[in-house]
Amino acid sequence: MSVVSSVLVPYASYLRVYEPLAAFGEPERGHWTRYARRGDLPTAQDELRGSLAGLVPTPPVAVPVHESGDAFVAVVDGAICVCPWRTRMRGWLAMSELGGLFPATVLDAVLPPVVRGQATADYERWAERNPDARPWIRTTVWHVPVRWFVLFDDEERECVTDGSAEGRLLRYRTPMVQARRRLARALRTLRETVDEGPLTEGLVEVGRWLEEFHPRAMVELDYGGLVHALSAEKLAGDRSAADVAEGIAALRSGDNDAAGVAYGRLAERWRAVRDLQSSN
Repeated sequence: MSVVSSVLVPYASYLRVYEPLAAFGEPERGHWTRYARRGDLPTAQDELRGSLAGLVPTPPVAVPVHESGDAFVAVVDGAICVCPWRTRMRGWLAMSELGGLFPATVLDAVLPPVVRGQATADYERWAERNPDARPWIRTTVWHVPVRWFVLFDDEERECVTDGSAEGRLLRYRTPMVQARRRLARALRTLRETVDEGPLTEGLVEVGRWLEEFHPRAMVELDYGGLVHALSAEKLAGDRSAADVAEGIAALRSGDNDAAGVAYGRLAERWRAVRDLQSSN
């Protein structure tokens, strides 16, 4: 367990979409309707513990054998919305990114090549039968992508720093229509003011993903485990969405210097967080 704990630290952030029950066909709609009425809904920590538990056996279980029937639930304007975990599908998608996160020797120790190979083969067979499947949750480790912040406004920020470290929280929530509108406006500004680059390409890709969901859905950015990598003071002072919005507004008005200052604040903040990764 020491190897798992040291490598798969839950310093991850999440971009989630919560869809209204009307977005689901039967029998899935019935399942989520009954599920949302339960009084003991699992938490993000429950999902994380379940994901890590599969790595303890020998050989480890890289991807769950069965798809999760759990979801996060929220009430949006009086309507129940759900964000299915789809842990199995997300596990397969995460497998393709592991090579860029860990040295080969560490990766082989945690997930032997034969285990990864079997998981890849399983995913390829599943993908042939489910070509339109997409996750409701996106995950990154040790940072929050700039393109995610574009979807939100600083006034939608919810931050809790008091109490124990386990009680910390930093998240944004916004209606899907607002997320799409902000993304489209930012993309237009970038294309008019700067050369095509990773941010523009990332926004296009996120936009395509958002188009897959119900227009009355809710989008959530959750700092997740990253709140444990930040002091309460730094968490309270993190206004990353505001910095991104300020930078884009400056580009729109032709003030490249102001855009550079806003981006500099953002880059310095997240450079300090990513430096923690190499120190562990």
